[in-house]
Amino acid sequence: MANLIQEVKRRFGPEVPPLLGILLLVVIIFGIASPRFLSGANLGSMAFQLPELGLLTLAMMIPIISGGLNLAIIYTANMAGLTLAWVLIHFGGPDAGMGAFALGVITAIAVGALAGAIMGLVIAYIGAHPILVSLAMMIFLRGLGEFLTRGSDISGFPSFIAPIGHGSLLGVPIPMLIFLAAALVWHIMLTRTRHGLSVYMIGSNIRATEYSGVSTKRTLTLIYMMSGVICAIAGILMLTRFNSVRVGHGEALLLITVLACFLGGVDPFGGFGRVVAVVIALLILQVLSSGLNLLDANQHLSTAVWGLVLIGVTVVRAILPWMQHRKKGGV
Repeated sequence: MANLIQEVKRRFGPEVPPLLGILLLVVIIFGIASPRFLSGANLGSMAFQLPELGLLTLAMMIPIISGGLNLAIIYTANMAGLTLAWVLIHFGGPDAGMGAFALGVITAIAVGALAGAIMGLVIAYIGAHPILVSLAMMIFLRGLGEFLTRGSDISGFPSFIAPIGHGSLLGVPIPMLIFLAAALVWHIMLTRTRHGLSVYMIGSNIRATEYSGVSTKRTLTLIYMMSGVICAIAGILMLTRFNSVRVGHGEALLLITVLACFLGGVDPFGGFGRVVAVVIALLILQVLSSGLNLLDANQHLSTAVWGLVLIGVTVVRAILPWMQHRKKGGV
C-alpha cells in the first residue's frame, strides 16, 4: 500500500492521495446515511450534474496557475450558448439541421476564443491586472447579452441535440465523456507540452520567464483564449442540457470553480496545480452536494459545507510542513 501511495504521489502529485482519502470517506459516510446514495440513479444523476461545473473549473484553472484569474467564465459560456442559439434560430429553430448545428458550434467556440483572446491581449500587452480585465469583460458580456436578449430566455431547438446533454454512450453520460476528454487534453497540455511548462513558469516568476526566452505575451494570450474555448464548450453543453439559454445562467458557479481549484491544490498565487487533483476535488464537491440533497438538507448547507471543507484542507496543508519539519528533528 505504501508503495502504491508513493507511486500515485510521483505520477499525479502529493495532494492526490489525501484527496482520494477524503473522497472515499464522504462516499462511505453518505452511503451509510442514505441507502439511495450508491444507487445507479443517484450516481447517474451526479455524472450528469458534474460536467458543467467541471468544464468551467478547467476554464478557471489555467489562468490561476499562470498567476491570474478569469472572472468572465460564466458570461463567456452564456454568450457562446447564445451564439449557438441564434444560429439555430436563424436556420429554422426546431427544424434546423446538422449543418446549422455544426456552424453554430464553430461560431460559439470562436466567440469564446475571441473573448478570451481579447482579455489575454490586454493583460499581456497593456499590463493590466487580470482581475480588472476579466471583471470588465464579465460586465461587458453581461450587458451585451442582456441588451440583445432583453433578459429573456431563448429556446426552441432541434430535438437531435438533446442526446448531447441527456444521452449516454456505453452507459456513461455524454456530458461526462465531454468533460473527461477536456480534462485529459488539459492534463496532457500542462504536463507534456512547452506551452504547459510556460504556464507554470509564468505563474512562478514572469520576469524570470521572460529572461529565459519564453514569449510570455503570446503565452498569456493563448492561456485566456484556451480558457474562453472551454467556456464555450460549457455554454454549448448548458444549451443541450436545458434546451434553453439565457444570460446569467450558472452565476452561482463562479466562486465554486475557484473553490474547486484551491481544494484541488492549485496555488492561488500561481505556479502550481494539477488536473487530476482538481477533478478529484470536483468529485468531492459533487458527492457532498448530492449526499446532503438526499438527506433533505437545505441546498444552502452544501455551500457552507464546501467552504468548511476548504478551510479544513487549507489548515491541514499549513500544518503538514510544520509537522514534517518537527518529525525530522527540526526546531
